[in-house]
Amino acid sequence: MARESIIALDLEGTLVSNAVSQFPRAGLRDFLDFCYASFDVVCLYTAVSDELCGPILATMVAEENAPRQMLSIPLIQWDRSVKDLANIPSAEIHQCLIVDDNPDYIVPGQRSQWIPIDKFTPPYADSDVELARIQCVIAARLGLHPNGK
Repeated sequence: MARESIIALDLEGTLVSNAVSQFPRAGLRDFLDFCYASFDVVCLYTAVSDELCGPILATMVAEENAPRQMLSIPLIQWDRSVKDLANIPSAEIHQCLIVDDNPDYIVPGQRSQWIPIDKFTPPYADSDVELARIQCVIAARLGLHPNGK
């Protein structure tokens, strides 16, 4: 079986605090750089509306918390009930991983593709190491060094 080549990332509680405050999680830039270096496709699977995502992503890039590729990241369209990996265009479920803090959004039959991350909660500490931990989990799953090489 081919390795997972697509990663779907949640936004609120995973990469940033939420759509209102938008505090970036510690290590966000390094994690996103790793994702872009390690996967053929990086997409956003979020409950945040498409209209709000654009300004949030632009802020992340302007503040250098995200690479420029985030300005054109594909946004997965879905019904806001569960994050079915079958909604990712031209993808087979076994090719995909999803990083999300909310187990309620994960399709039960797709839990093997889910990389659970602890929710980013107040006080939004700079000492949070969850993205670095998840990077190591993903690297091990893909057979890569944690820095993506």
